[in-house]
Amino acid sequence: MAPSGNAIEVRDLVTHYGPRLILDHVNVEVGYGEIMVIMGGSGSGKSTLLRHLLGLHLPTSGSIRLLGKDITSIDADELHALRKNMGVSFQGGALLSSMTVAENVMLPLREHTVLDEATMGIMARMKLEVVNLGGFGDLRPSQLSGGMIKRAALARAIVMDPKLLFFDEPSAGLDPVVSAELDELILKLRDSMQMTIVVVTHELDSAFKIADRITVLDRGKILLAGRVDEVRNSDNERIQDLLNRRPRHVEVNVDEYLARLTGSDEDL
Repeated sequence: MAPSGNAIEVRDLVTHYGPRLILDHVNVEVGYGEIMVIMGGSGSGKSTLLRHLLGLHLPTSGSIRLLGKDITSIDADELHALRKNMGVSFQGGALLSSMTVAENVMLPLREHTVLDEATMGIMARMKLEVVNLGGFGDLRPSQLSGGMIKRAALARAIVMDPKLLFFDEPSAGLDPVVSAELDELILKLRDSMQMTIVVVTHELDSAFKIADRITVLDRGKILLAGRVDEVRNSDNERIQDLLNRRPRHVEVNVDEYLARLTGSDEDL
């Protein structure tokens, strides 16, 4: 049974890229054993938030607590130790083409443990079985379909039984049937391994199927964080635009537009 409390706590997170404000006082809580889906349109800040959760970038201000540790203030050794409890499945799979599928899955074990080769091989095969890729360990990534690459990347992400699992667009580029199979796999991991899971996606069907709660970002701010029915029934216009694929009306200031093109916007 998952412990009580929050596995992830983000408080007043502010991020800039140069002078541009990307995240504006973002607050997120993810309970142990919960699946949190982060949604938003292009440029909403969801990928930036994910990079912060992975400890890849430091914010301008605010705090990010993972499993009780503030990753904005711990040193490199502490962060390295914490990452042993984190698994990441990247959007494109990020498998190394020069290695077999099994060798790719074993990479975290080689990096973070002193296990012998036979034991690592057994653990890799076990996780490949979990993601329904038993018997495919000797193939190269180039010999796999898109859905199989996603599942192999997932096997690598969970090979050390992490407490936190992060997905970046797990269903991107997959057909509906394969996408649905991956959704079921995510739910199985939550239920059988008691993982806390964060999924960044723009796929509405997938989000509504797997999420315990959904956080909707827009222009660096949280519009709503709630359960699926709360998001579906929200009267927020921007959320309904996102759910119903309605284009956003953009007012264009001609003078500012021309100034940006000519590089003279500082004179405005």
